[in-house]
Amino acid sequence: MGEGMPHDAQLMKLIDLANISCGYHAGDKETIRQTIERALKYNVKIGAHPSYPDRKNFGRREMDLSTVQVHELVMEQLEIIKQLTEDQGATIYHVKPHGALYNASAKNAAIAAAISKAVFQFDPALILVGLSASHSIGQAKQTGLPFMNEVFADRRYHANGSLVSRTVAGATIENEEECLQQVSQIQAGQKIISIEGFHVPVVAETICIHGDSPNALVFAQAIHSFKKRFYNVTK
Repeated sequence: MGEGMPHDAQLMKLIDLANISCGYHAGDKETIRQTIERALKYNVKIGAHPSYPDRKNFGRREMDLSTVQVHELVMEQLEIIKQLTEDQGATIYHVKPHGALYNASAKNAAIAAAISKAVFQFDPALILVGLSASHSIGQAKQTGLPFMNEVFADRRYHANGSLVSRTVAGATIENEEECLQQVSQIQAGQKIISIEGFHVPVVAETICIHGDSPNALVFAQAIHSFKKRFYNVTK
């Protein structure tokens, strides 16, 4: 969130955690401020969503940065979110890298370690959100950070548990039925069916929907109804 998408206000009513852009891939201080305000209104936990400094590609193109540079850019973006949350009397609950930085940390232990160390240095109580059973989670464990294994409602997986690149046709789930089918598989057996047809075991502690997807609101509404049905919750 905080990326200037038209349905952010409606989405906020349906979610538990918001990954808020820090301005390096999208958004600006005003959209970030508004998003924090909405999160407070609906009692949604606030998360920093640091990315590569790449607005042209929405942070979805991997950049050749050193681990020192990755550490620095994460620290810079955490400072941005911290200032804006504190201005509204709020606090940061978690950190989830965005886009290509997220994928790089999932597959590259050195990048994952740089991010984990930056978050730990900034605030060791922050929860690091990363791709289930990836280097992101492994490095968070080694660093001593609390963490959450994440799965996706709107992305396809390979048999090794990695996400299918957005450059591949069918990498994103584009209809409500398929989205709910994937969520149901996760809920029923902590598994996802890969594009190769294999059952992929996952640890699912949080489920992501991409706010910039044209179907984000429809997906969120469907998952919200599913959650209320199976878990008897009010939100």
